[in-house]
Amino acid sequence: MRSLSFLISRRWISFALVVALLAYFAWWLGEWQFHRLEDRKERNAVTETNLHGTPASLREVYSTDTDLPASSEWKRVTATGTYDAAHTLQIRYRTFEGNGGVEVVVPLTTSTGTVLLVDRGWLQTEKATAPAAAVPAPPTGQVIVTGWARADATESNAVDTADGVLSTRAISSQTYDKATGLTAFRGWLQLDSESPAATAKPTLRPGDLPDLGNGPHFFYGLQWWFFGILAVFGFGYLAFDEWAMLTGRRLPRDQRVSKRSDRSK
Repeated sequence: MRSLSFLISRRWISFALVVALLAYFAWWLGEWQFHRLEDRKERNAVTETNLHGTPASLREVYSTDTDLPASSEWKRVTATGTYDAAHTLQIRYRTFEGNGGVEVVVPLTTSTGTVLLVDRGWLQTEKATAPAAAVPAPPTGQVIVTGWARADATESNAVDTADGVLSTRAISSQTYDKATGLTAFRGWLQLDSESPAATAKPTLRPGDLPDLGNGPHFFYGLQWWFFGILAVFGFGYLAFDEWAMLTGRRLPRDQRVSKRSDRSK
């Protein structure tokens, strides 16, 4: 056992502590990634159910005084009202296949006077926003819309009114309220269909549905665990190498390096 006494030296104890900390940290990060994977699976299950469920009524999902709950995100909703094209909101800097554009959001005025923000789709533009006349008009008269419930953006984005066009960076019903004086339901609707259908050109591109994949969390978790195992293996290998040199089973490292150099000449 005397040959292993080097392990209780200050250098090797410090080395062992560092390796132990690295291994624990790698294990913790791996566990964190696997927890994120489970959370994502749970969210995807809720989203999958909401996406293809029977459409709910407006009042079953939206409120004017509380935010849209996470359990209602991507729930199918049907609402009836009339579009208020004069208060159309453009969401700037939205790209598709490398082309710049905006999301066209039009408030739907319901029977109570409260509006529901409806994202009718993407429009390609040459500048940050499109002139009001270039935005395809929504259907007139009473319209029945069906789409997916979406929550307000968490970041604060002011509504710009330059050139008579309402625009912002992300949809927030509360910010929209302050800018227009209208009362809006919290959250917004990503349009799937409307009846009667729009006839104005150009046709807006529908919004994308969520990615229901599990993401890279599983492989990230394995990667962190591999790093932890590698750290422990490296410590064991170096300890074995040290033991082999002390017992004469291996040449000192500098002599081995010199020997390999001589062979390469």
